[in-house]
Amino acid sequence: MSLLHITPEQLLIYQDIYTDEVLKALEALAPLNAKQKVLMKERNQRRAERIANKTRLDFLPEDTCIGPDHLRVADIRLGDFECSTIPKDLQRQWIQGTGPAAKPNASIESSIRNVAYALLSGADGWMFDGEDALGQINTMSLDNQRNLKLAIHRDHTFLTAAEQVASEMNQWAQGFLGRTIIDDWQRQLDFTTLIFRARGLHLDDRHIIMDNGESFSASITDLTLFVVNNYKALQAKGSSIVLYLPKIQTAQEAAFWNTLLTALENHLELTPGTIKCYVLVEQLEATYQLLEIRAALGLHFVGFNTGRWDYINAVADAMCGIDNFINPNIESITMTYAYMAAYEDRVRKAVNTPDQNGNYSLWQGGMEPNIPVGSVAGVKASMAKALAGAKREQAAGASGKWVAHWKMVHIIRPVWEKIGETNQLGRDFGPLTYSSEDRKALITLEDAPLTIRGGRNLLSVALQYGNAFLQGFQAAALKPADFFGNEDILYLMEDMATGEIRLSVLCEWLHKGARLTEGDEELSLNNGALFTKKIFDQMLTEEYQKLLDAEDKDVHNDSKTTTLPISLEIVKTYITSEVKGPWFIDLLNLNLNNKDLEVAKQRIARYYEELTSTGQRLTENLDLQPNTHINA
Repeated sequence: MSLLHITPEQLLIYQDIYTDEVLKALEALAPLNAKQKVLMKERNQRRAERIANKTRLDFLPEDTCIGPDHLRVADIRLGDFECSTIPKDLQRQWIQGTGPAAKPNASIESSIRNVAYALLSGADGWMFDGEDALGQINTMSLDNQRNLKLAIHRDHTFLTAAEQVASEMNQWAQGFLGRTIIDDWQRQLDFTTLIFRARGLHLDDRHIIMDNGESFSASITDLTLFVVNNYKALQAKGSSIVLYLPKIQTAQEAAFWNTLLTALENHLELTPGTIKCYVLVEQLEATYQLLEIRAALGLHFVGFNTGRWDYINAVADAMCGIDNFINPNIESITMTYAYMAAYEDRVRKAVNTPDQNGNYSLWQGGMEPNIPVGSVAGVKASMAKALAGAKREQAAGASGKWVAHWKMVHIIRPVWEKIGETNQLGRDFGPLTYSSEDRKALITLEDAPLTIRGGRNLLSVALQYGNAFLQGFQAAALKPADFFGNEDILYLMEDMATGEIRLSVLCEWLHKGARLTEGDEELSLNNGALFTKKIFDQMLTEEYQKLLDAEDKDVHNDSKTTTLPISLEIVKTYITSEVKGPWFIDLLNLNLNNKDLEVAKQRIARYYEELTSTGQRLTENLDLQPNTHINA
């Protein structure tokens, strides 16, 4: 008997994605859904206990055992573990681009252009996103998988789009760089290593549910659909099967991912370790367990990535029970800021610790969100800043970096190209240590501005991002409303992390008694003024009005009476609630495909009722009901 339900309509429309082979693999992995639910319940419990007891994170005790293989922490720290060698097509990853393979409400011919831009960009790798940057309205997660399959299999629809896109990219490059960037578009398609980011363990799929009515893992869904649909074609080309795994908080969660990967390999009769994975170090708790996470993923693990927005959000959330921990303006929290520098240092030490075979792993640097579109002066200033950041990361030991837009590839890649080293595997940064000083360094603040200007930036972009998300644009070019029309201030390409961090920091300011480091004439506030709910309410009203008054270019007119009011309600509730929600995305996901504010209010209230009464999150698709067996 089938364990899973998918609607007959979707089975028919997406029969190229829900193939018989995929359905069998989903059924094979479905029993692991229960274990994932337990892990997420434990995660929520740990968080609730930290908040209630006002405790801080720490390194694992040496006698802790991890995963079904019972890997002992003390042994791992002595190098008694095994990870993957680096496949040929991952050894040089100077620049990895990121972004979704699909667009909302678009035809295949239009939507698949996303993949063409990526694979023609000249990036060494491209992480096609199934999570933070991929819209989830309607069936976008399935459209994303379809477009990737068509591209990997070199379908005519994709090749037609790629030929057109190549011409457009060269036209842009000729004007901006003074040269073309694509000589042979068909050959160029094979240059970039294709990587896929699955959704994290904290998310449920929107189209599949268990036979008993329980929600089903988005992680299992994404892993299965991507690998099963594409592994034969990738292997035929000599390409690796590579994933990015997001939002892992503990080594036990990494061990569960290892179980998923191994189970799928066994089902497909693939050699153990065939599927390779990077881990995005986005969680503070994970930074206390880096070597253990690397060991838990074993032969699948190839590297870590250091993000910025997600990580700052995770620090804020992990420390939300500590009253005197208050982040400043996020513009000040760069990768050289106190706790960020400590985080980066632990990551580079962790990957350069040899395993029992002498193998090292890769460190892929963080995101460059700039887009070279704006005034001459604005672009020049922003590109100088972007290049400085890339040079710093390369010097710090990163084997490469992320960019959020294909136009940035040929601007940033020369930083690594000039040095000429394939990667920085094995560079010595000293051993990982586990002292009280190391623990404290990961949560150390430093003096930095905390201002109304910074608060307005946080609030404006958070409102805009919530609106964009609900319209299906989880990757969106944004800037604060006060800078609309100012071509010297560039738009930044943002994903879900930008909303998470902005709300978490505003929560800190409001609920922990933040004090301004400078006055504000507009609000008649002095240096040292307390950030109160009255101030927040006034800012919220003003920033929301600016969005209502904005041109369609910046805030779509059709959203101002549909999704924007829902974004306002979510932002307001999240920030003012006495109980801090674990994820902004939870409230947005509950309102996908909903444009009724009253329905949104009911769903938001239901979420907080669940959170306050049980300590657990509400994550299922409320619009999805059991209809038929998966193999109907």
